[in-house]
Amino acid sequence: MSRVTTRPEPAPGEDTPVPIDDAGRPATSDGAEPGADDEPRLSVAAVARRLGVAPATLRTWDRRYGLGPSDHTSGRHRRYGPADIARLEQMQRALLRGASPMEAARYARAVAAPPPQRSPEVAEQPEENGEGPVLLSGVLDGAGDIKLVGSNTGGRGLKLTGAGPEARGLGRAALALDSWSVQRLLIEAMNSEGVVATWQGMLQPVLRAVSERRQRSGSGIEVLQLLVDCASTALRSVIATAPAPLNPRPVVLAPVPGEAQELELVALAAALAANRVGHRLFGASLPREGLAAAVRRSAPAAVVLWADQAHYASPRVLEDIPITRQRARAFVAGGGWSAEALPPHVELLGSLETAVARVSETVLG
Repeated sequence: MSRVTTRPEPAPGEDTPVPIDDAGRPATSDGAEPGADDEPRLSVAAVARRLGVAPATLRTWDRRYGLGPSDHTSGRHRRYGPADIARLEQMQRALLRGASPMEAARYARAVAAPPPQRSPEVAEQPEENGEGPVLLSGVLDGAGDIKLVGSNTGGRGLKLTGAGPEARGLGRAALALDSWSVQRLLIEAMNSEGVVATWQGMLQPVLRAVSERRQRSGSGIEVLQLLVDCASTALRSVIATAPAPLNPRPVVLAPVPGEAQELELVALAAALAANRVGHRLFGASLPREGLAAAVRRSAPAAVVLWADQAHYASPRVLEDIPITRQRARAFVAGGGWSAEALPPHVELLGSLETAVARVSETVLG
């Protein structure tokens, strides 16, 4: 039988008693206690929850890289102050940018750490005043942000042999189920490198590695689903903020009826939008009669049908839509199509880069 201990209510006019820890100092219920400077200090477990890592990881960072509590006293529990947590947030930020743990720790120790964040997923960026040290493949420089060059293997559980640091950082964020960081890394990459380069050098390698990891282990479907959903969100943000299109007649983009995979089609739509090619993008739930109506009503300059599975890539789908009547150029894309089975007037697109170039050339001239 369990025993319930109650604490007497304070009498009217009296202050509520403050809990005292084993050392005779005020303590809080969330693992925090004030330090000598009255700053709240957190336990290993509390900091681990805040950053979304295991307590053992924090102990490893302390033992190997010296990123532990700055006021640790022998015989007492370890407590992290605001400056300690800020350094850990800087290390986590560098890791998500693809740095190795040693590089990230060096950066975290050297950079002027901002105040710790209230949320572990939203880390404040250092001011870009040109004075802070920067991690440049293990070399501290004087610019204002983390920049990594070179390539390495790894990704904390993903086989990313030969992949760049951006892909490794994306892999780490995906494995941690850190959706905010996944989207942020993809959006930053597309803004600086473009949609096609981000797809080929960053997103596609990580998608392949996550899929292979799931096939080997039989687990990790949640990682793949989160990565696909975040990638779709990031790609659609490019579409939503793209400049006005130049082509008067749009391009219709749609999966063939029954096909569930559509992420690469969304990537094509984003790349076309960045090229100022207007389009009508339809999702996988569009039935055959809806696809025919979309082509008829849009009067497109081109139609691109996507199929990843050969089971759905039937040339008869092309007969059900009024491509010839609209004088639209017909394209198909995806690994499900066979070039030998296609009608002469239908062109099979290859890579994403080739597809963007061919469709843009067709509708823009």
